[in-house]
Amino acid sequence: MLVKDCMTRHPVMAPPTMLAAEAQHLMHENQIRHLPVVGDGKRLLGLVNQLSFALDPGALASLDVWEITRHLSRLSVSDVMIPADKIETIAPDRTIERAARHMTDHKISCLPVVEDDDVVVGILTEVDLLHAFQLMLGLPSDGVRVTMRMPNRPGEFARLTAVLGRQQWGVMGIGTFPTPRREGFYDAVIKIRGVDSAEARAVLSQVPDQEIVDIRDVV
Repeated sequence: MLVKDCMTRHPVMAPPTMLAAEAQHLMHENQIRHLPVVGDGKRLLGLVNQLSFALDPGALASLDVWEITRHLSRLSVSDVMIPADKIETIAPDRTIERAARHMTDHKISCLPVVEDDDVVVGILTEVDLLHAFQLMLGLPSDGVRVTMRMPNRPGEFARLTAVLGRQQWGVMGIGTFPTPRREGFYDAVIKIRGVDSAEARAVLSQVPDQEIVDIRDVV
């Protein structure tokens, strides 16, 4: 799955001249936490998030209440946004696992998706990644979710898929990861449709050198 497959297309955006108060209302109205700031041709100029509206007590300490009110009413998006040169972005043809790595490495919760000349074509958020993860593991559909533990050696996954093929079971989702705290093993999570958990257990427990570590009906 690529970034373009799971990003939010046509995200809500704002011009730099918009008042900060209007931008905050726009984000609340659309229930979003990130607002790309764009100029001509939808070129990325900055990004507004929820922290953008936090006040600096030091900057307001010398002002009275009326001056503070006037100051806040005059703030524009350009005054509070994160500038483009400090924003991490990603291209739409990158993989979602690379995007997730990029977000965790930089401890950020979104990536504006840009094409040539920093034109914004979408935005990828933590929620988008979680939704993609659900799709990859087949969560939206009913079925049996099985975690198989297998030695990390050539041919083991083929052995499992051969059993699934002989049963003519359809696989709706799949994912693998190194077994925690057990070197030399991998866990494969598969979502199977058209079968109940008892039947799946009876068949998959016979796969040589592999074991079922979890099995459950998902509805």
